[in-house]
Amino acid sequence: MKEVVITKPHAYEVREVPVPEISNDYEVLVQMKAAGVCGSDHHIYHGANPCSTYPRIPGHENAGIIAKVGSKVTKVKVGDRVVVDLIMTCGECYQCKIGRENVCENVRVRGSGADGGFREYFTAPEDDVYVFPDSIPFKDAALIEPYAIGAHCTTRGRLVPEDIVFILGTGTIGSIILQTCKAKGCTVICCDVNDETLKRAKGYGADYIINSKKENIVDRVQEITKGKGVTIAFDSACFQGSLTALFEVGLVRNAGRIVSLGFVSAPEAISQAMLDQRELDLIGSRMSSYQFKPTIEKFANHVFNLEGIATTFIQFSEIEKMFYYMDHPDPKVKKMVILFD
Repeated sequence: MKEVVITKPHAYEVREVPVPEISNDYEVLVQMKAAGVCGSDHHIYHGANPCSTYPRIPGHENAGIIAKVGSKVTKVKVGDRVVVDLIMTCGECYQCKIGRENVCENVRVRGSGADGGFREYFTAPEDDVYVFPDSIPFKDAALIEPYAIGAHCTTRGRLVPEDIVFILGTGTIGSIILQTCKAKGCTVICCDVNDETLKRAKGYGADYIINSKKENIVDRVQEITKGKGVTIAFDSACFQGSLTALFEVGLVRNAGRIVSLGFVSAPEAISQAMLDQRELDLIGSRMSSYQFKPTIEKFANHVFNLEGIATTFIQFSEIEKMFYYMDHPDPKVKKMVILFD
């Protein structure tokens, strides 16, 4: 089989290797059919992911078919269509026991701290794979993991239908958070610097859009909310300063919540007073926990509009195109999905 290995920042190889063997009775062999390309995969290639090591096979948005099962596997069978959880956990630590396995003290992440799905076959424990119905195409199934992130971060933010939501950055994850909030019944304000991206957000149900290059964010939020501010804000822009911007007075109202999703390691300019004077909640969110099954159900029931979330489809045999777009960003290439031959 073939696998793609990022050997060091800005360098990759396509290697010919044996198909892996199942190593224990509870493992399965997955034949890959589709893999989403996440922003974190870009960061791994560019040497900007603080959680990754090299050499590394990237890819954590993985969908495929069960090709072989261990002798004691009972949850799946050969031929099942599955997505694969990105996290590998110990199940024994404090975090695992309180339902926060995504931040397990021994967590390993496929495609970052462990090898991922940019290869034709790989093995995984049966507990890490989730069956999805034939009605969901593989190219869409590769989006289940990022939609699980939308489910997780909104759960972390204690989202309720009455919330007035502000989303900074309406790329892939921002658009997914938007759809998750709208499915809940919230009012949503989307903010970005790109008119085309904002137009797309409007198509996904955004109630209001703000181009921060052309409008003052706080003034518009104050106008929309009649001087109150939003109840919850999500930082899906994730650049240095983006989190600090959400603390500007007038954006989030007293007792509101701010949810951070980024891994930027540069410091922000947030003071205790900015947090405590309005008693805001600053909430971290990483990956997802126990969200694959409910997200698959929502996909099967057509809760979300997947049209346009993935913009660019690349055959695995032409993987060099993915790296070309990583080296030469194109605003029209918002989300790539790899399709296996």
